[in-house]
Amino acid sequence: MDRTESPPTAPTAGPPGTEPALLATRTGRDPGWARPALVGLLCVTALLYLWGLGASGWANAFYSAAVQAGSQSWTAFFYGSSDAANSITVDKTPASLWLMALSVRIFGLNGWSILVPQALLGVASVGVLYATVRRWYGPAAGLLAGAVLALTPVATLMFRFNNPDALLVFLLVAAAYATVRAVETASTRWIALTGVLVGLGFLTKMLQAFLVIPVFAGVYLLAAPTGPGRRIRQLLLAGLAVVVAAGWWVAIVELVPAGARPYIGGSQKNSILELTLGYNGLGRITGDEVGSVGGGGRPGGGGGGPFSGRTGLLRMFDTEVGGQVSWLLPAALILLVAGLWLAGRAPRTDRTRAGLLLWGGWLLVTGLIFSFMSGIFHAYYTVALAPAVGALAGIGTTLLWRARSAPVAADAAAPVPAVADAPVVAGASVVAAPGRRRALVATLVLAATLGPTWAPASGGCTRT
Repeated sequence: MDRTESPPTAPTAGPPGTEPALLATRTGRDPGWARPALVGLLCVTALLYLWGLGASGWANAFYSAAVQAGSQSWTAFFYGSSDAANSITVDKTPASLWLMALSVRIFGLNGWSILVPQALLGVASVGVLYATVRRWYGPAAGLLAGAVLALTPVATLMFRFNNPDALLVFLLVAAAYATVRAVETASTRWIALTGVLVGLGFLTKMLQAFLVIPVFAGVYLLAAPTGPGRRIRQLLLAGLAVVVAAGWWVAIVELVPAGARPYIGGSQKNSILELTLGYNGLGRITGDEVGSVGGGGRPGGGGGGPFSGRTGLLRMFDTEVGGQVSWLLPAALILLVAGLWLAGRAPRTDRTRAGLLLWGGWLLVTGLIFSFMSGIFHAYYTVALAPAVGALAGIGTTLLWRARSAPVAADAAAPVPAVADAPVVAGASVVAAPGRRRALVATLVLAATLGPTWAPASGGCTRT
C-alpha cells in the first residue's frame, strides 16, 4: 500500500536573478507591509463590489426568479426550479442558486440579499488568488495578481451580478490553490480536494469547469515530487473525486421519475445528461445547440448569433470583449514567455516553471476555446480568464524585477528591460481605444498603488 507522503523538497536553484525566497521554503516571514497591504486590497475590493450594489436591482431576472423559488420551496431549491411550483428548471446546474437562495431565506427577498453573496465571492476569489501566488512567488506578486483580478472590468461586473460565473471563478481559483499545495509535497489529500472543487464547479456551470482539468493534471504529473506511478494513481483518485462531487446531483435527477420532478430547462428530452452534453456542452463548441434561442458563430471566423460575435484568434480583442478582460492579456502572454525563458532548464519539480505552466495553461486553454467556440458566447464568460491574467501579471512582473540586477551574461539580460515594459505598453494598446478610458485609469492607479512594493519585496522571503 503506497501511502507515504513525499517529504518537502529543498529549494532548487532558480532561474538567473531569482533569490531563494522566490522558491517555496518554510523559513523566513513575509515583510511587515504584506499583511496590511493584503487587508487593504481586500477592503478596497469589498468596497468596489458592494458600493451601490442595490442599483443592479434584481440583476438577471431569470436567475432571481429561481432564487425566489428556492427560498420558498426546498424542492425548487434542490433542482434549481424557475418557480416554486416546480414546473421547469433553469438551464444550468443549481449550485450558484443555492448560495443566493439561502441568503434570501435568512435576510428576506431583496436585491442585496441576492447580490451580496456574489460580491463576497469576488472578495474571496481575490484573497485565494493572493494566497496561491504568494506561496511560490512572494507577497508582492500575490498583491499584484489579486489587484489585477479585482480591477478587471468584467470581474467588477460579474461579482456584482447573479449569474453562475462568480461561484465558478471562486471554485476554480480554490482548485488552483489546492493543486499548488498538492504539487509541493505530492499530497493525495490536496489533489483529491482539487477534484472535489472542480466537481463543484460542474454543479455551478457544467462543462466549463472542466476546461482546467488537463492543465491541473498536467502540471501535477510534471512537477509533483514523487514517482510516476504514484502520480498517476493520485490523478486517477482526483478524477474519481470529480465524478463523485459532480455526479451525485446528476444521478439523483436522472433516477427520479420525470413526473416527480420539474422539467429540465434547456433540454429537448427532459434529461440533465442531454443538457450537459448538448446545449450546455459540445453544442457550445460546435454551434449545434439543440434548445438554443439563437445560433452560434461559424468556424473560420463566420458570423455569430445574437451574442456570439465572430470566432477566431482576435475574438478576445474585438469591440465587445476587448475592453472587458483583454487590457492586460498581451502583457500576460509576454510575461508567461519571459518567465519560462528565465526558468530555463530547471529540474522537473521546479515550482517557478510549474506555476507559470498552471496559470499559462489555464489562460491558453480557456482563451482558445472561447475564441473558437461556435455556439452562443457572451463577453462576460471571459471573467474565467481574469485570475490567470492576474496571476501571470504578478508572477511575471516579479520575476523580471528580481532578474533586473542579476549577474547574468549580457546576451541573456538584454531582453529583460523590453519585456519588463510590456505590461504598460501592451495594456495601454488595448485599453486606450475609444470607450475604454476607465480601464486605462484603473491600470494607471494599479501601477501607482503597487509600484512601491517591488523594491522591498525583492529581498523578502516567502512562507509556504
